[in-house]
Amino acid sequence: MKRIFGTPRALAALLEEGPVTLEAENYGGFEKVGALPETLPQNDARLTAGPGDVMLYRGDSVVLFYGSNTWSYTKLAHITDTDGLKDVLSGGETSFTLSLEP
Repeated sequence: MKRIFGTPRALAALLEEGPVTLEAENYGGFEKVGALPETLPQNDARLTAGPGDVMLYRGDSVVLFYGSNTWSYTKLAHITDTDGLKDVLSGGETSFTLSLEP
């Protein structure tokens, strides 16, 4: 059995209760940010995020990148198919849903 610690474990525990939809806003012309319903443990490091990166910011926000930025984040995931990502994320405020794969 694979053991998961820290941020991934806390996020998985949150999502085991069901999908979480976050209201999101554009920030800085390179990211979409949505506030989580609870704070997760952080393992921040100074990182340069690029298109497709999914980061935890301040422990309480998920950031989806369609551009690039260097800051202290905890990396959560990466979206591998980034074709059209900027067009989808750079528009007006929207929401996105996090869920566990079945």
